[in-house]
Amino acid sequence: MFAGTLKKIVDNVEGGIAAVVMGLDGIPIETYVRQNDRVDVTTVAMEFSFILTQVRKAGDSLQVGGLEELAVKAQRLLLVCRMLTPLYFVAIAMAPEGNFGKCRYLTRLATPSLSAQL
Repeated sequence: MFAGTLKKIVDNVEGGIAAVVMGLDGIPIETYVRQNDRVDVTTVAMEFSFILTQVRKAGDSLQVGGLEELAVKAQRLLLVCRMLTPLYFVAIAMAPEGNFGKCRYLTRLATPSLSAQL
């Protein structure tokens, strides 16, 4: 159901590794992996689902609006997370030298399609 959209994002971004649609409860809905040896995107997204929940709560308490996107860059991984609904998000894992801007752009374009499938 989501696999085609996730594949399109990952395969069209330089450095794309994997993508997952997941609930904030840490349960994955769909995963697409292009490079198995780099990262376990499900585990990474599961750990970051807690951080997304905390950032969302902080935004609510500060009255700055809802969380839309969060990016985390580490030495070996760049993770772009975008909220699809208040309870679900998509996470794209890519190499740190990958095309961050294109990843954000394609993820933003895919958001309505992914949200409609939930």
